[in-house]
Amino acid sequence: MKRMVLTTLVLGLFFSAQLALADWTAPRHITWVGQSGDAKIVADSSGKIHVVWVNNAPGNNEIYYKRSEDGGTTWSASQRLTWHSAESRSPAIAIDSSGTINIVWTDRRSGNGEIYHRASTDGGVTWTTPKRLTWTSGSSVVPSITIDADDMIHVVWADYTPGVTDIFYKRSTTPGGTAWNSAKRLSWTSDYSEVPAIAAISSSGILVVWADYTPDHVSPDLYIKRSTDGGATWTTSKRMTWTSGYSFNPAMAIDSSDIIHLVWSDWGELKPGIYHKSSQDGGSAWSAIENVTLRSGAFPSIAIDSNSHIHLAWDELTEKSRRDIFYQKSTDGGSTWTTFERVTWTSTMNTEFGCAMAIDPSNTIHLVWDDYWDHRIYYIKSK
Repeated sequence: MKRMVLTTLVLGLFFSAQLALADWTAPRHITWVGQSGDAKIVADSSGKIHVVWVNNAPGNNEIYYKRSEDGGTTWSASQRLTWHSAESRSPAIAIDSSGTINIVWTDRRSGNGEIYHRASTDGGVTWTTPKRLTWTSGSSVVPSITIDADDMIHVVWADYTPGVTDIFYKRSTTPGGTAWNSAKRLSWTSDYSEVPAIAAISSSGILVVWADYTPDHVSPDLYIKRSTDGGATWTTSKRMTWTSGYSFNPAMAIDSSDIIHLVWSDWGELKPGIYHKSSQDGGSAWSAIENVTLRSGAFPSIAIDSNSHIHLAWDELTEKSRRDIFYQKSTDGGSTWTTFERVTWTSTMNTEFGCAMAIDPSNTIHLVWDDYWDHRIYYIKSK
């Protein structure tokens, strides 16, 4: 199958030469056994930090979880969330207004890749029974999750059932995911549609963005689709980029004024770098493409704090073919950005999935990423 450029790059990290910056704590690993990767992180309204990831210690990839109740200083023991002999991978996590933690992932227990869901209503101590969300003849992979103002869960993924991957969507009809509606197909293209991201705005708006190879069957451009009624109906797909190279790995965040911020990596007629667009009307009209950094970032992660400041982190190739974590922010809605900060300084590095970012109620930034050399999940936070 076609894959997004860089999504199969082997990346890693060894901290013997780590230098902590004044604005950040020193990196520390929060996993110890097995091979860990694909970490995702979220902060709840009380400031607790929740992380999910994939680990192969049982002999195959399974989903694990841990939390910190003191802002990342100490962490709970790792908790295994899947228990079977098939592969589980690609977790995504979101928390609703009542504090219920929701995770989705791709699971092969049925023999085919399908999307499953679990929830915890007690801060990650206990979890519901895994609930299967998809029943298709092709694999359902790489889910993304968001929760709307009514605490309904919205999930998108790429599905191979049509013969090539297209984007599919499903929403819960109850908070916590006890009941769900039928899946909807959102893209109908002749080539691969991949790596979807989803976000919710307060006025029943749901947005989905993905990378699609259809324009020339060689390199992807970004497309977006939106719903103004909580996912019941959808607009036609809107093409967001028009480049001769690769536009890939999109990420979205919504600020307190419901302004949508979209970032992605682009290698094409635009200079290699991370780019930004914004929308103030729910995704109908968009600003011009704006370069954030000409650094060759691979996996951008975006989050917005309580002051509507935009925070951007990414991994990129540095000297001696290693990859480190970089960071920038904007305090004016993306019009201008600070000079980039290099957050990690390593002798070697390799992160297969880049970094993930969360911001807690005190506006502390929390980052996690995977280490290909020692196969651990690492964590760092702003001071």
